[in-house]
Amino acid sequence: MTTAMTATEYDYDVVVAGAGPVGLFLACELRLGGARVLVLERRTEVDETIKAGSVNTATAIALYRRGLLPELAAAWEASRARLRAFGGNAPGQTSGRAPGGPSGLPPKSAGHFAGIMLDPDLFDDSDPAWADAGPAADAGLVVPQAELERILGRWAGRLGVEVRLGVELTGFDAEADGVTVRFTVATDGGSAGGGPRSLRAGRLVGCDGGRSTVRKRAGFDFPGTAPEITGYQALVRLAGAERLRTGWQTTDTGTYVHGPFPGRVLTVEFVGPPADRSAPVTAEELTASLRRVSGVPEVTVTEVLTATRFTDNARQASDYRRGRVLLAGDAAHVHAPFGGQGLNLGIGDALNLGWKLAAVARGRAPESLLDTYTAERHPVGARVLDWTRAQIALMRPDRHSRALRRVVTDLTLTTAGTTYLATRISGVRQRYDLPGDHPLTGVCAPDLRLADGTRLGERLHTGRALLLDPADDAGLRARAGGYGDRLDVVTAACPDRPGLRGLFIRPDGFVAWASDTAGGEGLPEALNRWLGAPRATA
Repeated sequence: MTTAMTATEYDYDVVVAGAGPVGLFLACELRLGGARVLVLERRTEVDETIKAGSVNTATAIALYRRGLLPELAAAWEASRARLRAFGGNAPGQTSGRAPGGPSGLPPKSAGHFAGIMLDPDLFDDSDPAWADAGPAADAGLVVPQAELERILGRWAGRLGVEVRLGVELTGFDAEADGVTVRFTVATDGGSAGGGPRSLRAGRLVGCDGGRSTVRKRAGFDFPGTAPEITGYQALVRLAGAERLRTGWQTTDTGTYVHGPFPGRVLTVEFVGPPADRSAPVTAEELTASLRRVSGVPEVTVTEVLTATRFTDNARQASDYRRGRVLLAGDAAHVHAPFGGQGLNLGIGDALNLGWKLAAVARGRAPESLLDTYTAERHPVGARVLDWTRAQIALMRPDRHSRALRRVVTDLTLTTAGTTYLATRISGVRQRYDLPGDHPLTGVCAPDLRLADGTRLGERLHTGRALLLDPADDAGLRARAGGYGDRLDVVTAACPDRPGLRGLFIRPDGFVAWASDTAGGEGLPEALNRWLGAPRATA
């Protein structure tokens, strides 16, 4: 008979497979929650392959609430220098909009939909969701994925997260009482050496990308739609680059992008998936694709600095958890990469999962709390998959799709059309279906200005849950007794919302309970649901 192991008998509470942005963010959230976490990564350094190039507002809010907004702004400044060298404007920005909002970040970039650029001057930011985002509302940033990975790597270092590079997960055995994780360690020569090794963990999370070893070995199903395209994204040296138009261009044979950085190119052709996605991308291959799509025979790729192939394969695990094995990021869902939606979706997964998994691992919350991870994040992922499928439909070169593209283009020339698309891209209207009928329940908490001169987002750097008591209500605080080890209580008036009498914010920044009446009715039930049972008080 197998006996249940206690948390102290594990080498680690959680092992995270993959040290990309999603894996690093998840590990940091786990560490903030008190979990003993180990990250295994087969790479030995930051992946410089050109991937996602932008951070949306929802991700910027998450970084702001962990104190990382200054580093994000600095990364944007470095990107701006490259943008100026190429032509002066980020995608979706016009030269008439001066950079630099109240946080030092640029004004909101309206972005694009299927390569149809959205004019920020048509964007209506009167939606309260933008004001509620606080300083992060200025974000929508051209920040390369590799730079975000560096920011999160430094944060992990400050938190004491253990990250082992050059270590490849080779298998695992998931049992009722834990997970035995097997791995090999690379030698200096880059080959696996030292023989197989193993460790014991409470849980394993696959953040190891679209071809996830964890997902495949754990037996997650992965339904979806088959790919139609072969795409390339690369940073190259070009001859004849002056003959290419900059930005997103749709032609009779596909789509191509030149910019926003010098030497950055992207092509999309509706020829089915590539025969071998893992083969090195050659200069000849890129040249041929770029010439076919652009119709410019003089353009030549003379050197490939970094390149990747992609498709529009759109699949999603039906459940993000199988016992003690969980998935996040591209391991849980894959789709076309347009607009960096996958990166931002994955950060949202990590934000939602980290505090829950830490609470369960440390015995503060019941196992059932983990059921809410799939329940809350799967619908968000499904919407993103359909969002990318819709873009593929508008990019097809057939006459029907091109006719539809002209209709959508006309809609983007209206304030309502641009505002709808840009707001969806930003992620600011994301909401979870949580118990309670207050308008704030289930939404990302507004970044309220407090009477003591601070903002609510500044109080969330520790990753703990927060109870806001705007009216200095002793009865409200009494109902939160027994949660001092898991909950910060802030007593401060909110000038912008004078009628608010209480706000319980989960560690991920989403409102789990709110009230406009005194006394805190319903608060104990919300606290118990999300933070577990209270500690006994004397």
